[in-house]
Formats: sequence, structure tokens, C-alpha cells
Amino acid sequence: MASRRPGAEEWVPARPSLRTLRSAVQECRGCELYRDATQGVMGDGARRAGLVLLGEQPGDQEDQQGEPFVGPAGRVLDEALADADLAATDVFRTNVVKHFRWSGTRGKRRIHQSPNKGHVEACRPWLRAELALVRPRGVVVLGSTAGQALYGPQFRVGESRGRALPWPDDLDLAHPPAWAVATTHPSAVLRARDERQAAYDALVADLRVAVRLLGA
Repeated sequence: MASRRPGAEEWVPARPSLRTLRSAVQECRGCELYRDATQGVMGDGARRAGLVLLGEQPGDQEDQQGEPFVGPAGRVLDEALADADLAATDVFRTNVVKHFRWSGTRGKRRIHQSPNKGHVEACRPWLRAELALVRPRGVVVLGSTAGQALYGPQFRVGESRGRALPWPDDLDLAHPPAWAVATTHPSAVLRARDERQAAYDALVADLRVAVRLLGA
């Protein structure tokens, strides 16, 4: 019988701050991903950001640098935020899973492998702590893993993107976000190749929905 993942709850500080969360995640043994990752990567951004950008997990460069969205997908996201008139200083960026899952290498780069449901569940206490501290008005869900972490396995980006979604109530937050907006992960733009511009324009359009909701 496979051993049950303990989850991250026991490693989350009782009275957390963003600084203590970044320190505490380095000791997390809530699932096995810590064994092959360089470090845990918590979110980064404004302490009282109106908007949280929620992705899947750190990538190769994020794992090395210890910051979210600093690799190629992060550069796409930076450009899209600017085109959507969202100041980078007004958002908080994080991922549902805090350690990099990878399988094999291509040259010097480690190949991304998506986290499974057990990894997402194990990391939920970290996400809950971040959202409780930041108290955003809304969340932009970047991709299917983040969407399924909030809305369950039935979630599909294509069916849900570009509109306000009601916030799920199972994270037990005292001050939950009012809404979420789903869109593709910026890494999907990089994979689009011949349709890259269309994929990028759709990402920007979804981010503009969040901008309008913030201004409402």
C-alpha cells in the first residue's frame, strides 16, 4: 500500500508572514517533490495586491532562482500584464505547488512534469496561507492545474476562460476573493508556435477582464 502524503499543514507557521512562509517552505516534507527540487518557491509581489496570479508550479529557472515566474513563461506574462494595463507591482504571483516536479533533462534544462492531484492537495495549506495574507479581490487562474486545484477535475480552461467565476468556498478563508478569471498558462503561448500571436492576444484579453473587474 502506498504511503499517504502528510500534506504541508504542520510546516506552515501558526502566525505566518510572507517572509516566514518563504523560510518555512524550505523545510516542507508534505510530499516527495522536495527531494529533487533545489528549493521551495513561494509567491512574490505586493503584500495587499488586488490580484493574485495563480499558476501551476515553479519551472526550471524558478527552482534555481527561488522566485515565481522568472523563466520564459514569466517573461510572456510580464508582457501580457503590460499590454493589459496591469502594473506588475499591483499583483501577487504564486503557484498551487511550491516545488518543481521534473523528469529527465534536455541539455542542461530539466524537463517539466506536471504535478498530480496528490501534490496539489499536499500544497493547499501554503496557498491558503498566502491568500489569507494577501486578501486579493480576485484571482487569475493560469492553466488547468491551477483551475482544477480550485474547481475540481471537471474544470476546463476553454469552457471557463475570460469571465468572472464565483470563488469556491472550500479553502476556508476569512476574507475570500470575490471572483476568479481563468485563462491559459503563459507557457501555452510559447508552445503555440504558428498560432502564438492569437494565443497571446487571448491571454491579454482575459487579463483585461480581470482589470475591468478590479475597477468595478
